[in-house]
Amino acid sequence: MNKNFYITTPIYYPSAKPHMGHAYSSIIADFFARFKKIDGFNVYFLTGTDEHGLKIQRAAEKKKIKTLEFCNEISLTFKDLSKTLNLSNTDFIRTTENRHKKSVQHLWSELEKNDEIYLSKYSGWYSVSDEAFYGEDEIEVIDGKKIAISSKSAVEWVDEESYFFRLSKWQKPLLDFYQKNPNFIAPEARKNEVIKFVEGGLKDLSVSRKTFSWGIEVPNDKDHVIYVWLDALTNYISALNFPNINDHLFKNFWPASIHLIGKDILRFHAVYWPAFLLAAKVDLPKRVYGHGWILSGDEKMSKSKGNILDPLEIVDKYGLDPLRYYLIKEVSFGNDGNISQDRLEDCINSDLANNFGNLCQRVTAFATKNCDSKIPKKIKFEKDDLKILDNYKNNIDKIREKIDNQDINFYINFIVNSLFEANKYFNDQEPWKKKNDLIRLNTIVYTTLEIVRKISFLLYPIIPESSLKALKIFGITEDKINTISIIDNNFLLNIDKINKIDILFHKIEKNND
Repeated sequence: MNKNFYITTPIYYPSAKPHMGHAYSSIIADFFARFKKIDGFNVYFLTGTDEHGLKIQRAAEKKKIKTLEFCNEISLTFKDLSKTLNLSNTDFIRTTENRHKKSVQHLWSELEKNDEIYLSKYSGWYSVSDEAFYGEDEIEVIDGKKIAISSKSAVEWVDEESYFFRLSKWQKPLLDFYQKNPNFIAPEARKNEVIKFVEGGLKDLSVSRKTFSWGIEVPNDKDHVIYVWLDALTNYISALNFPNINDHLFKNFWPASIHLIGKDILRFHAVYWPAFLLAAKVDLPKRVYGHGWILSGDEKMSKSKGNILDPLEIVDKYGLDPLRYYLIKEVSFGNDGNISQDRLEDCINSDLANNFGNLCQRVTAFATKNCDSKIPKKIKFEKDDLKILDNYKNNIDKIREKIDNQDINFYINFIVNSLFEANKYFNDQEPWKKKNDLIRLNTIVYTTLEIVRKISFLLYPIIPESSLKALKIFGITEDKINTISIIDNNFLLNIDKINKIDILFHKIEKNND
């Protein structure tokens, strides 16, 4: 079994500061990366910034600073966000780096060598905001202005010499590929959307621009820069040192396990990117997952609408782990979702403070008082104990399968139900009434502590900081977390003492007016 796992976020377009949509993609990718890491995989987790194109050039001109200086400033805010969100990313790629430029120009040269690129003239509608070309059937007029129907971004007419990629040639090979690889695009609705688009016919794609200079030069033609999306998509292999296909990174991690993206850039990743790779004779990624948007009200967040939700403000007010937990639990993965302050506070109070935090405090306090702050060793499991302990062993294969299918909802529901069952077990077993039966008291305490360990382990990909605080009860540190077993019911027999921990989550006082 291949134990390498490569996951990518979209590389973010740094024309403005990060918003909740960026945070969501990153947190979800981090969740998968951390789970795979604790499940024994070698993980490569990539994020970064896409720094070329007319929109970036204009934004820099507006601020009256050099374009690279502008990119350095904004890219740094995304790097800082990675730290703020406690991401475990292996690498952070910038498309202004030399390693990336070399990869892009090599890919271009391969496409040119294979007669996949030709010089012609482009006339049509172009959205600077989306860095995308649109056909007449994808444009509408609102208040006298032409906009893209899908993104509501303004379009402008472009009439210039351009290099074209023979995208039309790849219509049938792409449809054949989708049929042979039904799991390539997810969720199902996104796959159907892509297939319908490709079946409708593909036109050759303009892959260079002449009217601006902020980009990677076309090899042997300095008058043209390479189209932003051909440039940007290549980041997934430039980070692995492509074109050096014998490099250990490329050999071990390509093809990517999953490209995690927002649904608005699905076409670029599920149509253009695989077509480029097929044409260049490079393996395709295994999966592209287009998740939903984090909405502000009923609309997608955008700078132009002024409805940006700042993740840093929520982190400052509530803490990082509550935000991570909320986004993973309350936003049904694959669908659009909202940030609700009321629901966020409910998550903190009910799930995190009451169910998880309180369980940790109760059982450790009881064990400290009644077991001399030690893990009980004289135990004898009964049917009720083994039933709740074996739930993890009985479900671990299913959990892995659901994770591989990006079924986050199953994962979080399993944890929520486990917390409910753990609290119920401790209450129903009433260890405080068993002081005349030390074997039974010890067994109840041991079983509940073992459940705390298992649940904390499963919570690590979601709320890593709080999970590690809970694991301090047993002296388990982050560098050891991928060496421990979730299915071993005797794990704690190798640990002696119980450590006290601080309150994990403070309840939010809600205003009921």
